[in-house]
Amino acid sequence: MSQGSMTTRPRIAGFAAALAWAGLLAASPFAQAEDTALAHARAFLKQHPLIDGHNDLPSVIREDGKPPRDVAAYDLNARTAGDTDIARLRAGGVGAQFWSVWIPSLPEVGARGFARIQLEQIDIALRMIERYPDAFSLALTAADVERATAAGRIASLLGIEGGHAIENSLGALRAYWRLGVRYMTLTHFDGNDWADSATAPARHGGLSKFGVEVVREMNRLGMLVDLSHVSEDTMNDALDVAGAPVIFSHSNARALSSTPRNVPDPVLRRLPRNGGVVMVSFISLFAVQGEEHAHWEAAFEKETGVKLGDTEYDAALEKYTVLHPEPRATLADVADHIEHVRDVAGIDHVGIGADFFGEPAWMAAGLEDVSSYPALFAELLRRGWKEEDLAKLARGNVLRVLRGAEQAAVRIQQERPPSYATIEQLDGGKASPDKY
Repeated sequence: MSQGSMTTRPRIAGFAAALAWAGLLAASPFAQAEDTALAHARAFLKQHPLIDGHNDLPSVIREDGKPPRDVAAYDLNARTAGDTDIARLRAGGVGAQFWSVWIPSLPEVGARGFARIQLEQIDIALRMIERYPDAFSLALTAADVERATAAGRIASLLGIEGGHAIENSLGALRAYWRLGVRYMTLTHFDGNDWADSATAPARHGGLSKFGVEVVREMNRLGMLVDLSHVSEDTMNDALDVAGAPVIFSHSNARALSSTPRNVPDPVLRRLPRNGGVVMVSFISLFAVQGEEHAHWEAAFEKETGVKLGDTEYDAALEKYTVLHPEPRATLADVADHIEHVRDVAGIDHVGIGADFFGEPAWMAAGLEDVSSYPALFAELLRRGWKEEDLAKLARGNVLRVLRGAEQAAVRIQQERPPSYATIEQLDGGKASPDKY
């Protein structure tokens, strides 16, 4: 955290509060600076519409719709109960969105078939995109994103969150590609038969041999390898083998917030050679800083016996926070994470992946819904960011990574055919997806 974020801003905020109490805020230079920066940010995002790496709206429709799964009933032309609708996407300056087609990685889900549920989730996402043709446009390439922007539509890309969805099948991976999936997060909160998660006991020490083959086949297809949620060993193994830029679709800097879901500095320092990008999340848990939160998290785990990634985590957290409110991140905390990734990995390797999932109270204060991106860009403008760097953050870096993956795929497809390897051949034994 910068010295300004620790000292200057609180002093200004306190003085502004006093002015407001006196009825003088509208005339203060601080209010004028706020208005100028925000107006600048809104105008900037009209010129450089944001590409966001992760929004769970399809799963919100699946689980919270009235009735669930009814795309028509979840009317995005009206203000929704959650954090995302068309009007707020427009107000936020969003030009492209990776819609996460997340499915749980729990054993009881696997017993019913991860792939079946994944296909149902992709169906919801595609029907959602098709229902609003004036607002959304399915995008499969970087050029599609730019065409959608030129037409005034929000480019819509699909990202699988969790490699359990392929059920240890490279054929299934290729089928998802044909359905429009353009990234896959290698794990979710649980590990799988070929990759370790950041929030579950290690089983492979990173990627298994089959896991390496999954990354290689993703590169051959042009599908982005997403390293959010994976363990540090898995991050490094993937970077060792990757033949194309990787992404972290919704992760922050571990140096500022110590949760294992975040990216450690040694991995950030590897990104320039790979060309990848870390897309910073607005989730409070991953952005909040300071010892106060570390003590709170330790107390929560000690008193409940529950850790991030456990099945009962959400319910235990909701109950615990009634008596012990969780320290909440601020917009300034998120800006600090963006600057840390920039400072360690470089300006070419940072983006935005808010991770809106229908629960505004879980987001950093000031960043509760998709209309809030201009407020973050206004904060960065106040910190002295140049427009050329903001353009990279907003969309330039992600477009470069998309193009890089596409170019790598052309080259790799000339070098090798599709892989028909199985997990049994590469790792031995019999795979057990129901044990995730």
